[in-house]
Formats: sequence, C-alpha cells, structure tokens
Amino acid sequence: RTSNIKPGLDGIPYLGALLQSSRKLQLKIKCLKLVFDCFSYHANLTRFFHLLLSVLVKFNNCAGNKGVRYETNSLDFKVRADGTMYAVHQVQMPSKQMILMVTAWDPQTLGRWEAIIRFLVGEKLQHNGHKVRYFQKSANGLRRQKRDWVIPPINVPENSRGPFPQQLVRIRSDKDKEIHIRYSITGVGADQPPMEVFSIDPVSGRMYVTRPMDREERASYHLRAHAVDMNGNKVENPIDLYIYVIDMNDNRPEFINQVYNGSVDEGSKPGTYVMTVTANDADDSTTANGMVRYRIVTQTPQSPSQNMFTINSETGDIVTVAAGLDREKVQQYIVIVQATDMEGNLNYGLSNTATAIITVTDVNDNPPEFTTSTYSGEVPENRVEVVVANLTVMDRDQPHSPNWNAIYRIISGDPSGHFTIRTDPVTNEGMVTVVKVIDYEMNRAFMLTVMVSNQAPLASGIQMSFQSTAGVTISVTDVNEAPYFPTNHKLIRLEEGVPTGTVLTTFSAVDPDRFMQQAVRYSKLSDPANWLNINATNGQITTAAVLDRESDYIKNNVYEATFLAADNGIPPASGTGTLQIYLIDINDNAPELLPKEAQICEKPNLNVINITAADADIDPNVGPFVFELPSVPSAVRKNWTITRLNGDYAQLSLRIMYLEAGVYDVPIIVTDSGNPPLYNTSVIKVKVCPCDENGDCTTIGAVAAAGLGTGAIIAILICIIILLTMVLLFVVWMKRREKERHTKQLLIDPEDDVRDNILKYDEEGGGEEDQDYDLSQLQQPETMDHVLNKAPGVRRVDERPIGAEPQYPIRPVIPHPGDIGDFINEGLRAADNDPTAPPYDSLLVFDYEGSGSTAGSVSSLNSSSSGDQDYDYLNDWGPRFKKLADMYGGGEED
Repeated sequence: RTSNIKPGLDGIPYLGALLQSSRKLQLKIKCLKLVFDCFSYHANLTRFFHLLLSVLVKFNNCAGNKGVRYETNSLDFKVRADGTMYAVHQVQMPSKQMILMVTAWDPQTLGRWEAIIRFLVGEKLQHNGHKVRYFQKSANGLRRQKRDWVIPPINVPENSRGPFPQQLVRIRSDKDKEIHIRYSITGVGADQPPMEVFSIDPVSGRMYVTRPMDREERASYHLRAHAVDMNGNKVENPIDLYIYVIDMNDNRPEFINQVYNGSVDEGSKPGTYVMTVTANDADDSTTANGMVRYRIVTQTPQSPSQNMFTINSETGDIVTVAAGLDREKVQQYIVIVQATDMEGNLNYGLSNTATAIITVTDVNDNPPEFTTSTYSGEVPENRVEVVVANLTVMDRDQPHSPNWNAIYRIISGDPSGHFTIRTDPVTNEGMVTVVKVIDYEMNRAFMLTVMVSNQAPLASGIQMSFQSTAGVTISVTDVNEAPYFPTNHKLIRLEEGVPTGTVLTTFSAVDPDRFMQQAVRYSKLSDPANWLNINATNGQITTAAVLDRESDYIKNNVYEATFLAADNGIPPASGTGTLQIYLIDINDNAPELLPKEAQICEKPNLNVINITAADADIDPNVGPFVFELPSVPSAVRKNWTITRLNGDYAQLSLRIMYLEAGVYDVPIIVTDSGNPPLYNTSVIKVKVCPCDENGDCTTIGAVAAAGLGTGAIIAILICIIILLTMVLLFVVWMKRREKERHTKQLLIDPEDDVRDNILKYDEEGGGEEDQDYDLSQLQQPETMDHVLNKAPGVRRVDERPIGAEPQYPIRPVIPHPGDIGDFINEGLRAADNDPTAPPYDSLLVFDYEGSGSTAGSVSSLNSSSSGDQDYDYLNDWGPRFKKLADMYGGGEED
C-alpha cells in the first residue's frame, strides 16, 4: 500500500510546526490493515542543528469509525482519540533517521492494525531567517521500500502458549548474495539478563522467542542485530531491534485498601463528596485491559433509600445521591464497591471488591431541651459554692461532642449575680450554684429564667426550641447570724492617765437577724493590760486601771482590746470587734540622767564627762533639758561645774584644780520642757583617778579610785591564801578518813549482823499438830536488859536506839500485842503520826525482835505412813486445803 501525502508550502511535505507557522501535514493512511509492520514509510525532513521538533499527524481509518484507539511505541509521541499524533514535549532528533510505529485497535471488533513511519533528516538553508528541516523531495513523496537491513518494531503477545521457540522475524542483508554472513543479537534478553529470552539463527537470520513473555515483568526489549562475515569483519552497521510485549488481560484490579473509611455530615445535599476508592490494574493502562471502572454493588442498611450513594465509574469518587442522611437514625453505612477492568465490561473484564465504611457525622440539628419547664431549690443564707438545683436537658445529638455539650445562661431574675450555672461534663446537667452570699433579710426568694444552648451553633435552618428555656425558683432559709460591730476597728483618742472608772465609749454590736427576737451580750476577749471593762448589756467601755502610754502594751501610742458580742440564738453566734485607743501623752515622767557612772582625772582640763537625759514621754514633754547642780550640799558646786552644750547634752567637769582620787556621788537636777515641767535629781558615780599624759586612768589610780588602800589589798590577799590552805587540808583529811574506813574491821558480831546475810532459823517443829512452842519470842520483849547490858559502842543496826541518842523520841510502848501483825501495824501507825520521824526513804528502826528463836528444829517433822495419824479433818477445811486432803486424806483408800 502507499500513502497519500498532502503537499505543504512550495510543494514540500513537512510535519507541522517546524517553525512558527501553523501549517500541518496530514498523513492519511487509508484502510489500515493488520500486520502493517511489513511496510515502512519514508519522509525526508530538513534538519537544523539541535532542532527541537513538534509533530502533528492525522490518521483516519477507512470505515470512519470514531472509536478506534491509537498507540505509539515512543514515549515522546502520543496519538489522540481523533487520530492526531503529537509530541508530548520538545524533542531533539537523535540521528539521521527516526522510526515510529503506530498501533490502531477497535475495542468493538477487537481488530488491531499497525503502521511504520520513517523520518529521514537532512540539512537545508534558512527560510525567512530560520534554520529549517525538510523532507527530501521525492517523486513519490513518502515511498515504500523493500525490507532490507531495516527492521520495524516487533510485537509479541504475552502469555503465549507456543510452541517455542517461536519465530519473530528474519534479518537479511543485501550483501548476503555476495558473501557468507553470520548474524547475532546482543542486549537485554539475549546476552544480558534475563539471558536467552531471544535467539537468532546465525546463518538464516531468523530470530526466535524461547519462552512466554510477561508484559508486567518487562514491557519492551531493545536489542541490536549484528552482521559479520566469516572472518568476523563487520558487513553492516548494527541495527536496533525494538520488541514490544503486547498486553493481555491477565491481572485483576487490586484496591489499595481492602477497607476504606469515609464520613459525611448528616443532612448533606445530593452530590456531596464522601470519599475516593482506588484500584490499580497491573495491565497496560492505555488499553482496555488496564482501564478500571467502578460501581456500587450493595449498600447496608438500605435506609432511608437503597441508593443513598453513587460512585464515579472512572475516578472512584463516592458522592451522595439522595437526601435524608440522619445520624440519629443511621450512624453508619457499609458500601461494597466493585472495580472491573476492560472498561467495566462484566462479560470480559476481571473484577475485585472492597468495602467502604461511611460514617454519618453529627451536626447540631437538635437543640437541647429542658425535661421540665420549672425547677426549684433551697439554700441557707450566707452559704456559697452550694448547688441548689440540678437542671436536666435532653439532646439527641452525639453525646460528649460540641453539638451535645450544654451551656446554661441566666437571662433574668438575678441582677446581683448571686448564682451561676455550671455544666456537669458527664451528665450534661446544669448545676445552679451560689457564688455570692445571700442575705435572707434582703432576699427571701429568687425566680430565675434560664436558657440552654450548645457549644456549637445550630445547623443552618434549625431554630431554637421553646423548651430551651425554663424557670427556677430558689427559696432562701434564715439562719442565726453572728452580731457584728458596725465600726471595726473603732478608734478613740484620749489622754493617758485618766482615772479608773472613766467611761471611754460605747462599743455596741448589731444583730443582723431582724426577724429573730434575740439579746446580745458583751464580754472581753483580749485585754492585754487588763485596763478596760465592758458592760455586758449595752457595751459601754470603762477604765479598770490608769492607762499609761509608756506601758509595754502600747504600740505606736495605740492600745488594742478585742471584745465579743454573742446572741442567744440556736445555736448561739458571736462576733468580735477591736477597739483601738490612741493615748495622748502627758508629762508624767521625769527625765533620768545618763550615764549613771563615769570616770574623770583628778586634775581638770584633761577630760570631761558628757551627760544627757532620757525621758519616757514624747515631744513636747521631753527636751530641751536643763542640767544644774543642787545647792546642798555646798561641796557639790564647790568641786564640780556643768557646762551646757545643747538642749539634750551637757558636760560635767572639775571646778577645783585637784581632787583626791576616789568615788564621788554627784547629784544633778534634770528638768524637762513639759507643761508643767518635771525634774529629777539623779546621782552619777564619778571615779576620780590619776591619769597619764593621754588622759587615761593608770592601773594604780583605778584601784585607788575604787577606795582601797595598800593595807586593805594585802589583807585581801592573805585571806585568799588562808582559804585555799583550808580547802587543801580538808581534802587530804577526807581521803585519809576514806582509807581508814576501808581498813577498819567490823565491830558487829557476825551472828548478829543481818546485812546481806541469810538468817538461819531453827527447825519449824513437828507439823501442824506441833503447837508446843513459845510465841512470846515473836512478841515485844518486856525488858531492855539485854540491850542495856551490851558493851558501849556495839549495837545492832536493827535495835531500837536508847540512852544518849536523842535523834528520835522514844515512842510509847504498846503493852503486849497479842499478834505480830497487830504489833507491826501499831508501829507503822505510830511512825506515820510522828512529826519527828525521818524521811520516808530513811532507815526506820523498829523495836527489838529478840536475840534468837527458842523453837526447836523443824527436822523433827516427818510424814509418817504408819497410818496412826488421821487427816480426814482436812476435807472439812475447804478448797484451800484440797491438795493436802488429797495427799493425806482418804485413810485406807490411799
């Protein structure tokens, strides 16, 4: 077949837009037939150096079917649906020729055609000042040539079943008639991985594919064919072989996600975008094999309509198609979406499905409404942060969202701001809370009007409900309030020194409970100096002592006292008030001379004594002071003189040329400036002493000034030495006496010494029946002969003191106590009642107990088993003797 070429300017065919002209070459290929790769079409193109090419070619099929689709084997060129081929970007010509392959296929008849276009590039001169590429003139325009050493692109369908190897093309050189030529191929798929996909017969030049192809693995191969002679010399230049794998529909569409999540507001209008689902097909997306179309298979639930959503078949966008989305009725839709290739042809295409979960999001289309129109509550007065009423509301929007969260406002009934309404974050209830103290005497009840709304504004077109307002009635209950002092702190001013019993003021309190008949009583709570009294009935303050401004209880001339006012309510309540008394100073304190002691040299003109005065009063009852010496005794003014320095200071110095060293009491009269003025005669002790050249007292002079002569000093030293000697002798005597005490033998008979010894008494006798002993040994002895006859200086420590030991008076002798227990008790009673008795922690000496026991040995007691003794009477002695009765009683039974 040949191609008809429509000539361009000057009869030279060209591919459009070579310059800035708008002329176009339309290459009309009449009746494209199958297997057009047997032909090649040539065109000569003028070439500029580095020319950027823009191409526009028009294809028409002979049947006029507008549904034909076109493809090219170059990424630089594409063909539109109307058959126009164009360059997708500026292209530089790679060589002197360029070959393109155009594939046309009809999706209805599944027919496929291919055509080859060759562009030959040559050099031309400028036209209108520009370099231009032209097709070389040819008598036949774009002419057909034989298939020589030019191989068009080769198309191989993927997934071919063979048989393999399968011939693709035969390569021949025109010189094979002259010499023997060997053919070979190189490139990916031949001698590069993947290896040996393609092979060639080196003699015949037939090229084969050795196994099935997979376009999704590799869509094209670029090989180079070589022709050499038997010696390996190149016969022809290598030629490029382009092998394209033709796509087959062998892959299903795959969704990127198996589950998609989207949302749409309730009440959205039809056409509102929801989400996009995407499926990818590994097949060629430029063919029907990879063109995916979408559709909705099912929708759950089918309420209020079974078709609430639709999907764009090409983009996968899901939009609403019907009105009526209501989150309060349906909160979520599950939509099954199907993706099918072959442009959605269910008969030929492959399909896959995914799930789209569409959540209906809440909008504020339901205003909050009170559950009742009126609420009530009660609160005691003077209470804050108390919840007096809970307001309940109902909102059908999504809980705990801005569309559901309630906001309460008081719109009337509380002009003073006593209440606020806080929202419970869990229940959404409104808590009416007292934030400002309420006085029952001022407000006994409140009638509030409250309104509720949401955090988010209502949706467009939604009006506030009449039930969004309600009334709240709050009753205030009266409680017993404490009395209060209207002026607290109360300040009064008066002069100090007012006499006792003076009425100062009336410090009365007010009981705020106007509707309760209560009495108020007053008392002192704090009166540090105990200077005041208060009338318990009317609160009148009087003085209980003289108020002294110079007291330590006064701070900054103010005395403070605190009083208590209490009512007789149930329960009682009390309040406190502070009375401040500002005391005005009077001249009631005479000045005192300072210092009290001083030192001066015995000769004048060496040093002087600076004196001043201190006055407990304040201005104007203090300085300037007047210092003067009294006229009596006359020696004072004779020996001393005072020189005034200023209103507060003066100097005391010697008037005579010499004054004997010693201590002198110099009286000075100090007078203040009060009205009337007060004076005081103070005595300053002045030590007159000899001084050195610097005016300082010498050591000897200081001693002499103290009034001690040399003899007195020597006498003091001798007394100190004697005292130390006596102390030393006493210590030596004490150590020697301690040593003798340790070496001295005991003078007490060891048998009579009972200290830290075990006293051995004789035997106890023959048992309970042995009553043959004298109890008089345990009684008080009748005579003291055995004591009086003892040698002097030897006496038992447990004996009663006799003779010339007058420390303790002799207690009266109790005649013959009948029992030792009575004897001891009588002795204890006598000791307790004796005022001359020693302290309780001293050793008490009791009466003599006897020299020893005359009782026989208890070794004569034995437990006879002869049976002569009858112990049955032990059973009659009670439970205390039960053990003995069990041991000895029983007679023959034992």
